[in-house]
Amino acid sequence: MLDALQSLALTLSALALAPALAHALERPGKARLSEEQYRLVQRIYYQGFTMLGFAEPVAIIGAVALLAATPSGTAFWLVALGLIALVAMHTVYWVVTHPVNTTWLRGQKLGSAGATFFGTTGSAGAGGTRGAAANDADAAGSDWTLLRERWERSHLARAALGAAALVALAIAVSTD
Repeated sequence: MLDALQSLALTLSALALAPALAHALERPGKARLSEEQYRLVQRIYYQGFTMLGFAEPVAIIGAVALLAATPSGTAFWLVALGLIALVAMHTVYWVVTHPVNTTWLRGQKLGSAGATFFGTTGSAGAGGTRGAAANDADAAGSDWTLLRERWERSHLARAALGAAALVALAIAVSTD
């Protein structure tokens, strides 16, 4: 059972890392784009996000299950470290990346699920507010370079956290 949980946690962690790492690796090329080119390129991501978007929360669940099944010791603490990195990676998405996405997608035609997820349906969301991060992204919206840097740097941070999670889980699996 533990072997299956270890394999599952590693696989899910790698899947969670993949999109953030891809974005981080694209950064140098995208930095040379004009505003019009950059915004056009950005639109290609939102459809594909749904393919791997599930991986982050599921990876967190997988790491929690692995942590519960791992005996105390070095491997336990490495799994805990991997879990913390996955949670931090997901938190960066919601606090930094998502508000920029919602700002950029306002007025774009999305399917109902995409419009609901990215908060572009016109509803204010839970409790009637979109939150301070979304308001900060709106304020920066007049300067697209601020939004670009916020989005790009968030993915650098997410890639680093995802890589840290994957490495910690891989070492944990190899120490038992």
